[in-house]
Amino acid sequence: MANEESEPIYRVSSDQLHSPPKPKLLRPASYPWDARYKGGLCKITKEFFRCRGSKQNPPIYLNDKETLFDCNGIEEHSLPIQEEKEFIYPILINLLNYIQSETKKQVIVTSGHRCPTHNRYLNYAPKAQYSKHQIGAEVTFYVEGMQDFPFEILKLIKQYYRTHPKFKDNPKFTQFLRYEKSDTGVAIKPWYNEEVYVKLFDPSEGRDLDQSHPYSYFSIQVREDISTKKRVLYDWNVAHKTLLRK
Repeated sequence: MANEESEPIYRVSSDQLHSPPKPKLLRPASYPWDARYKGGLCKITKEFFRCRGSKQNPPIYLNDKETLFDCNGIEEHSLPIQEEKEFIYPILINLLNYIQSETKKQVIVTSGHRCPTHNRYLNYAPKAQYSKHQIGAEVTFYVEGMQDFPFEILKLIKQYYRTHPKFKDNPKFTQFLRYEKSDTGVAIKPWYNEEVYVKLFDPSEGRDLDQSHPYSYFSIQVREDISTKKRVLYDWNVAHKTLLRK
């Protein structure tokens, strides 16, 4: 500006410019699960259970009158709704996280919830239409890196109940019996306690679109809802009428 005046600043050689202190970098607060899931393992949540249907799968021609089409999975519908929230039986999530924490290896959920459309697309046999996958009460999985050691995983399932404070003193949960009937679809007799029913499929059994891998795998079904002390059975209304459609 025309009337602006300035005055030079004079310094001697001993003068030093003030340098602000460097900020101290703080580590973000750790969460309770950080140490437990180091090494890149993902905590198992209900998101792992979402239906794997896809419209990209080709139609299945049963006969001249009926053709099966797959659903479109998470793009089409929700998990089953219970008390206004998406629902998977908690014991399934708890068991898988326990196995993962003990093995330090990722649990691979191959099939969690199946809507009735995807369930029938995978297996249209009449008996398969009562699958508990449809009500959030069944999961199939294997453990990455331990595909050849399924009985080690079975030990961990039993160990969960034998060490958990809620179950360890109750033989209904700590004792696993063998299911003796022959209509199980597997060569190895399944195991069960009060809450869950466990099947082990070898590499030649139980193959469908969800089980296109070459490994042995487990199926865990919920037998009893311990919060209500009621048996968990297939329910058509839960399977068909509680899904939110997109």
